[in-house]
Amino acid sequence: MQKKSPDFFVYPPNLHTLDLASLVAMYRSRGEPRRAPSGEYFACAHTKKLVKEAKFWFGLYYSQNAWDHLLTKDSSGYPLTEVEFNILGMTVYPPDDNNHRSHIESQTGFIPQLTFLMVNDMRQFGFLQEYDSGMLAITNNGQRAIDGFSRRMFDKKFAPEMLSIYRGEHARPQIEDAQKKETVQTRLF
Repeated sequence: MQKKSPDFFVYPPNLHTLDLASLVAMYRSRGEPRRAPSGEYFACAHTKKLVKEAKFWFGLYYSQNAWDHLLTKDSSGYPLTEVEFNILGMTVYPPDDNNHRSHIESQTGFIPQLTFLMVNDMRQFGFLQEYDSGMLAITNNGQRAIDGFSRRMFDKKFAPEMLSIYRGEHARPQIEDAQKKETVQTRLF
């Protein structure tokens, strides 16, 4: 399925290089208003215009107008990305017919710790409901948010083939094992 619009928030592709503390701090500070120091300016990542005040997004700055433009319909001010879209979508159409939170989080192909925070935030925003058993369900607000994002991205109402896991674009993150270097150092014990 072809994407129609690039006008939505995107996480930096090298986000996995950050340590957990930096990652959580950047995630928690997204959308915060920032004011440029006296005599300096921020460049809006969307419009490329210089601004004195902007909203922060993982090292990028967006003017208020650009921020409002990138927010999708019925997102309640939550900056949805394709990752959140996939989480919401997999709650409706779970892979392997398993909508347990841990299974959906593992299928995103994204940083597990950040995915955990996203699910918590989407629960707080009223997009998801989590049962005591760990199963996730989408709420009416979540359904409206996913439809708003799919209309922005694909110019169509939500369908399962819009999800990266069903389009074959799903990449599971690979963590490389550290290799022990051979050294000439003598063993003392």
